[in-house]
Amino acid sequence: MDAHRDMSGDDSFSSGSGVSAGAPGVGTDVVRIADLVALPELRLAVAAGAAHLGRPVEAAHVSELLTPGQWLQGGELLMTIGLLLPMTDEACAAYVRDAAADGSGACGLVLGLGRDLPHQSAPEPLVGAAEAAGMPLLTVPDEVPFIAVTKAVFDARAAVQRRALERAFEAQRRLTTAAASGQGLTATLRAWTVATGVTAVVTDPLGRLIADAGNGVAGGSSGALPDAAGDLLGRVAARGLHGSGSSIRGDLRVEVLPLGAERLRGLLVLGGHIGAEERLLASGLVSLLTLELERRHLADEPVRRRRAALLGRLLAAETTPEQARDVLAGAGLGAERVRGFAVETATGGERAESAPGAAQAGPPPGPAAADVPSRAGADPGSAAELAADLALALPGGLVRIGGGVVEAVCGDDLDVREVLDRFAPGRAAGIGPVTPPEAAASSVRQARALLPLSRASGRPVEAEHGGSSALLLDLADRDTLTAFADTVLGPLDAADPSGELAATLEAWLEAGGSWDETARRLGVHRHTVRNRIDKAMAATGRHLDAGGDRFDLWMAVRIRRRERP
Repeated sequence: MDAHRDMSGDDSFSSGSGVSAGAPGVGTDVVRIADLVALPELRLAVAAGAAHLGRPVEAAHVSELLTPGQWLQGGELLMTIGLLLPMTDEACAAYVRDAAADGSGACGLVLGLGRDLPHQSAPEPLVGAAEAAGMPLLTVPDEVPFIAVTKAVFDARAAVQRRALERAFEAQRRLTTAAASGQGLTATLRAWTVATGVTAVVTDPLGRLIADAGNGVAGGSSGALPDAAGDLLGRVAARGLHGSGSSIRGDLRVEVLPLGAERLRGLLVLGGHIGAEERLLASGLVSLLTLELERRHLADEPVRRRRAALLGRLLAAETTPEQARDVLAGAGLGAERVRGFAVETATGGERAESAPGAAQAGPPPGPAAADVPSRAGADPGSAAELAADLALALPGGLVRIGGGVVEAVCGDDLDVREVLDRFAPGRAAGIGPVTPPEAAASSVRQARALLPLSRASGRPVEAEHGGSSALLLDLADRDTLTAFADTVLGPLDAADPSGELAATLEAWLEAGGSWDETARRLGVHRHTVRNRIDKAMAATGRHLDAGGDRFDLWMAVRIRRRERP
């Protein structure tokens, strides 16, 4: 009996006991009951539950309590000599049920046997209860103390962890070798997939595929991405280098990790079973991929300079339409429709700290614009990084820095607002209209002209047909606009409380002053329309043939319309 009770006074781990070349867990990631049974030095015999010896063992624990379940965390090999356990069918069934804790308790039972112990063989009630519950029941002779079983479990689990580290170090060495091979992202991703079996792809910050482990650098299609990654890419990218994301769809776990040293250069998407070993290795993969993306970023600087020079040629005043098309074609931008946009390099906070003249618009685009120093408050380094980010986001697009403003030309199929939200939040930005390639310079000029409006409204402003009045109304505060509308239309309200004259005036102005069209819209005779308009002019003191009066009336009507619920 003393041999088995040694366990209660010794929880130590001895690295030199119990585990040999045939140690449990060799070649596996867990220690199972069958592995312990296979150790000859433990002399464990199976009394019940032979079909369940594949259960993993997390620890070994000794208890003589009749209800040990509350002291277990799950996966323990519970050892006892049955000192207090009544050997009746009912008592044994209750004991096994409590130890199992509905699958969250002990993984198996070990009964100590011996001449001076309560039992010399496994009692039939306990064997029957264990068999009925599917609980493995092992016996161990008194020559093998419980502490020997405990040490064997600890040694086996340590061996499993050691092998996991060895595999991780070997996999990391292979990843490093692949990264140093000069074959870029593809070789590193392929080495990762071979080592872990986990799918891995790299995208740019907008979620467009850059490389995978199979076919190398891709042409912008995201078809190889795990389906579940779509809604994660935007959320992770929006947080830059400060966040990651994961989701589970069915049995597939997908994780998205940011790549980059000081700025977001790309996203790593992992799909598959991501265990502790894969997670340990993933940090090294992120570092190696970041190094490659940063190397590419530096290597692409001459290309960015050449393309900036091309944009300078495109925007030059002396460039003819034919030359403009040639410049864009030579830059690989063959879209039939293009648009320009402009972004101030200083953020709102930087502008607030700048000198009073810092809020003025930069010089007009031209050959010398790229040589003008950056506006006060804008860090030249961050301006260059912003331009580099935009160049990465614009396939075939042209980007340059000019007078504290980043100018760009891209195809009309690109969602410019998404790009600005991702790469230039908090910066004033103007978006020019879509034009033919030969009119790209005009689109950029209009985009720059919108920067003061964007600065005042706090959001990107887009040049669009019919949007000028909306921009103007957005810039004024609501009380001022309401006061203006009341001043112009107040006399009309007093003369016609029913609002009939005001409604007719609004319809007439929206119809461009057409009597017939207004009558058609209101469903009345054209003479009725003319009569109402004459009354409205009389009430307001305005004249139809005065352009200023018509503009005031039109603006007041637009303000009233915006105020309607």
